[in-house]
Amino acid sequence: MDPILSICVGVGLSAACGFRVFVPLLVMSLFALGGHLNLSPGFSWIGTYPALIAFGTATAVEIVAYLVPGLDHLLDIIATPLAVVAGTLVTASLVMDLNPFLKWTLALIAGGGAAGIFQGGSVLLRGKSALTTGGAGNPLLAAGETLGATALSVLAILIPVLLAAAVLAACAFVLWRFGRALSGRRGAA
Repeated sequence: MDPILSICVGVGLSAACGFRVFVPLLVMSLFALGGHLNLSPGFSWIGTYPALIAFGTATAVEIVAYLVPGLDHLLDIIATPLAVVAGTLVTASLVMDLNPFLKWTLALIAGGGAAGIFQGGSVLLRGKSALTTGGAGNPLLAAGETLGATALSVLAILIPVLLAAAVLAACAFVLWRFGRALSGRRGAA
């Protein structure tokens, strides 16, 4: 994967860590196991069955815990620093061909920063929901965050692939049109 593209995928997945810490790791594990996501050296463990089981279990526990009003606030205290760490690791696991110092600096600032921003927004929104609904709206908000984390994780991986396919299709169309125009000139001559 191109270094710029891998950074973009990593930051997109890191942002999803701000909604749910383990959902992006579970999605990464699934895509890596399927051979659709290349991980940088030292991070191949993410694409193993034991990691898939661990991420799946952690994701299920995290999703259920966020559905319990009161427990969701306690989980936010734990999840906020964890999201920054996960975002940093996610970005680092995808960035290849960079000096290690630059790689980890980029992973911390871009990946950890994206996760922290999304997590901070999520915490503020949940706090406002707790104040205005007495916590009754928090499970609905938690379900939306889980959906958002899942969609963002899948799209972060698929959009570059879909974009590349669209560019290739556009190039093929332009070449086809050019070929037709060229063959039309030859017939007229």
